[in-house]
Amino acid sequence: MCDFSQKVRVGRMPQSDFSRALASSKRRLERAKEELERTGRLLEKNDMAGAFGSAFAFSAEVEKLALLARVLPAYTGHPKATELTEQMLLDTIPIEMGYAERGWFLLRLPALLPKKEAGSPVYIQQYLYPALRRYFSGKPPALYQSCVLAYRHIYNRERPERAYRDHDNIELNMVTDIVTLYLLPDDAPKRCSHYYCSTAGTEDSTEVYVIPTSRFPIWLAAAQSDDLEENTLYETSKIWS
Repeated sequence: MCDFSQKVRVGRMPQSDFSRALASSKRRLERAKEELERTGRLLEKNDMAGAFGSAFAFSAEVEKLALLARVLPAYTGHPKATELTEQMLLDTIPIEMGYAERGWFLLRLPALLPKKEAGSPVYIQQYLYPALRRYFSGKPPALYQSCVLAYRHIYNRERPERAYRDHDNIELNMVTDIVTLYLLPDDAPKRCSHYYCSTAGTEDSTEVYVIPTSRFPIWLAAAQSDDLEENTLYETSKIWS
């Protein structure tokens, strides 16, 4: 009597969105680790130009990893994943906003905005939109009819000036779109002018101002004399024409 054995081909289980995102996260984490280690080696060789480039590569990898990290909970299918992720972002990314006594609205972000084609504007949307939505919940929209939208890029003063980015190479559109949603009828040139400047400070950050046109000379003088510090930001303000 002969025994026959049948080989059963066991196919690989199809990957779920969660497993694919998890695998991508592991790859990004390894790349970020490699760039961070490379940055350290270049620093030891006193190759600051190389360290600068490698540090930016590390920054880009971490930013992409953060995007993946934020969607991982949702891929598990948990019904409150999106809600809890938004709350986590609000708790961990300190965004300041409010009306200054001198008549403009200030939005302060605790980081520089990404370079075009190097960072992801989705990263900005994921934490900025929920923050503004919560801030303006229950408040009437404050629609400035004529204004200047000013971006002030603040670099850690320990950075060399050559590390400052060209203003036309910074991703601004996502922030502008979200700010427009809550503070401007639209960002058409007839309603809103744009102004960009860079300065040194204690740490990297970005300040976005919505300034009534009549107040812009006052704001500009304050910016040039480094007098934009606000002790108090208010929930509401008179909208200057």
